[in-house]
Amino acid sequence: MVEPVEAWLVRCPDPATDPIPGMAEAGLLAPCASYREIAAIKAALVERTGLLGVGGVWGGLQMVGRWFIGGFGTDAQKAAWLGKIAAVAISEPGVGAHPKRLTTRAERIGSSWRITGEKAWTSNGPIADVLIVLAITAEEEGRKHYSMFLVPRDTAGLTLKDMPGFHALRPSRHCQVVLDGCTVPGDALLGRGGLAYAHMAMPFRDVEDAVGTFGMLGAFRFLLKRLRLEAEPDNERALWLGGLVALTAVFEAAAESVVAPLDRGIVDMGSATLVGLRLLAVEIVRLIALIGKLPCLQVRRSRRWSPPPGPAAIRWRRAPRNRTPPWPARPAGTPSSRAA
Repeated sequence: MVEPVEAWLVRCPDPATDPIPGMAEAGLLAPCASYREIAAIKAALVERTGLLGVGGVWGGLQMVGRWFIGGFGTDAQKAAWLGKIAAVAISEPGVGAHPKRLTTRAERIGSSWRITGEKAWTSNGPIADVLIVLAITAEEEGRKHYSMFLVPRDTAGLTLKDMPGFHALRPSRHCQVVLDGCTVPGDALLGRGGLAYAHMAMPFRDVEDAVGTFGMLGAFRFLLKRLRLEAEPDNERALWLGGLVALTAVFEAAAESVVAPLDRGIVDMGSATLVGLRLLAVEIVRLIALIGKLPCLQVRRSRRWSPPPGPAAIRWRRAPRNRTPPWPARPAGTPSSRAA
């Protein structure tokens, strides 16, 4: 997994601004063979760059292609779009992805479909070759039935508008999508009509969450390397780092267990393990922050990204020897756990 990442870094001028240059040449835009492979490369990208957003951009385009096109597309659709950058457009301005409030519609016009509406917060939309658009195709007794459509970027009536990004997820980009009577052929329908929300959109959230755990794993590995390399050795720090390494190993094993079923066609919606991983991630972050305070970890943002050390330059200041430990002091006369 390391070789394509290193090959990409050599070719990409500034991953913190635009991670796409060099990906095709490094083989990173070719469809991955499994969700496990997507997860492992996503972790490697974040570990190497220290940027969750880089893993998000690459992992997003791979997951969208594998889940929607690879999972529901016809042979012709797979031949046309696998290996291209696809973005899924579900959420809408002001209502998010709530199925009762979405309004984008697709009408059958002869052998074609005409799509009208607006989408918001479309991840990877600004760089997509094709948009996968969720639209209402029928409504019965107030219940909306949704279908997915492949809408090429150059479709007449399609407009993309930049939206502000999330700093923590830079360089991930989002956009608003305006569909002003976009006409697509009948074979642009992806999967079975009327069932897209339940069969495609909802399970994809869990696919994203499962594979997304490896982005966090890459971030933990990135920080662990910095803590080990930049810190001056001391016994107390070694104990805390050892505990952090152990927790990260537990996190990795659990992350593997939520991704593995995806390659067997199983999406575990509401996975208890996934909930546990979120709680464990919070604890790992807490410990990283605590260890950083032991000798006063100071992080300052570099003006320009460069590997290594990545987007953050870390330096340590020696702490006073009489520093108060971060855990509560044991009252005098209380037996230690060893003595007990």
